[in-house]
Amino acid sequence: MVKKRKILIPEPKSRFVRVRCPKCGNEQVIFDHATFPVRCLVCGEQLVIPTGGKAKILGEIVKILG
Repeated sequence: MVKKRKILIPEPKSRFVRVRCPKCGNEQVIFDHATFPVRCLVCGEQLVIPTGGKAKILGEIVKILG
């Protein structure tokens, strides 16, 4: 009897994140590797600053989705 090797499936390093706006408290779902600056839908405050890879999140991370 021959043992089968486990084939590892790579998981993505990027995730969707629920972020709370520091100015108005609105919660919004954003991508943590965003390539475009994301603004709050209520007050217009910038929540994400894109970098080369993982984006810099300026709001408070409430929950990591996925």
